[in-house]
Amino acid sequence: MRTIWLSGAEWLAVLRVGLGLWWLESWRHKDKKGWFERGTGIAWAADVAAKHRWNAVRSGFDVVVKPRPRTMAYVVVYAELALGLGLVLGALTPVALIAGLLLNLLYFTLMIHDWAEQGQNLMMSLASLVCFFGMSWQTWSLDSAWGLF
Repeated sequence: MRTIWLSGAEWLAVLRVGLGLWWLESWRHKDKKGWFERGTGIAWAADVAAKHRWNAVRSGFDVVVKPRPRTMAYVVVYAELALGLGLVLGALTPVALIAGLLLNLLYFTLMIHDWAEQGQNLMMSLASLVCFFGMSWQTWSLDSAWGLF
């Protein structure tokens, strides 16, 4: 493989770090006080789910998220932080990539009516797949330094 400036493995590491920074920005811009104290994030998602065209999304949200809004707020917010840190540092990278892909697919499904959300989640999913199958943890990562994966 021929590349410009960096090796192919290094470009994959750049993509992995960039994806991690995207997750960190998603975490950073959230109003944590609103999410944790007032439940704004889950309330917004509940409103979206209630109007969803697919019954499976509505009923799934009602079974999994609605009974435990405070817990789910913490899960969402800290999952984004963990994904960002894991990808930037290259720590447990394959786990972070698969978990991020699943979270993006959940977000994509919930926000099926919102073109901007669809684009963001599809691109993050694509980056996750490229990083996973390209084994982006081989370069510039704690996983590589520790001899994992």
